[in-house]
Amino acid sequence: MSAQAPTRNRRSVQADAAGKAFNRLAATCVVLFALIWLVPFAWALITSLRPDNEITADPVNFWSSSWTLDAYTNAWSANPIGWWYLNSFVISTLSVLFTVVVCSMIGFALAHLQFRGKRVVLAVVLAGIMLPMESLVLPQFMQFRALHLLGTYWALILPSISAPVAVFVFHAFLKQIPSSLIEAARIDGASWWLIYRKICMPLCRPAVSAVAILTFITTWNAFLWPLLVLTQTKSQTIPVGLSSLIGGSAIQFAETMASSVLGILPLFAVFLVLQRQIVQGVAQTGIR
Repeated sequence: MSAQAPTRNRRSVQADAAGKAFNRLAATCVVLFALIWLVPFAWALITSLRPDNEITADPVNFWSSSWTLDAYTNAWSANPIGWWYLNSFVISTLSVLFTVVVCSMIGFALAHLQFRGKRVVLAVVLAGIMLPMESLVLPQFMQFRALHLLGTYWALILPSISAPVAVFVFHAFLKQIPSSLIEAARIDGASWWLIYRKICMPLCRPAVSAVAILTFITTWNAFLWPLLVLTQTKSQTIPVGLSSLIGGSAIQFAETMASSVLGILPLFAVFLVLQRQIVQGVAQTGIR
């Protein structure tokens, strides 16, 4: 016994050293990735507060002798950023509502209902996860043009409703609900709709939060599809509207960076308000 004690101590010391080394490596990676994202944002913020003549003379300088907010006032008055905010907010909010309702129903049906072709439907959903969205741009464009929906909010909302990832998340989470609980509710006379609304949905709030937040962020940041279907300037979203600022012969860097900062601020607000729900949803649903 006395000979085994030093061996166990050495193993525990080695395990502690390995754990500390791994923690340092993980912290270093987190800091590096944070800097990769934060440095461009900090540069955009600082550039938006500098006068144009200083930016032209020294674009990479992080200091200014005269800070100013003129770029923000000029960007807001020269461009319909308010309309872009409204469009992005309405489209993202409606997309979240429809996606959560529709995809949770599909996930509930695949998890607890028995019907013919259930495995085929699940296989099609999983195949949709591997299908790149760019391959659907042309068929969707032709479809919405035939339905006379181009230039409307529905052209952006309807494609986001059929989200295979959201269906997969709800299916995986609802599958963890014990079948005995569902069977007991059925024995008590509860309908499938009542089970879905009163039992399953309250239990899968982390999945709802994860899907809602990721859908909001994805819809807000969407660029290619809104660029194709939204033709009028006032009907554009924030990413599409910001891209239109970079195209002239003389680019106003301060105003462009100010517009970019204004476009990022809502996502910052969403993250700061719902960061606990984001962490819980990602941890409990397995999204990576």
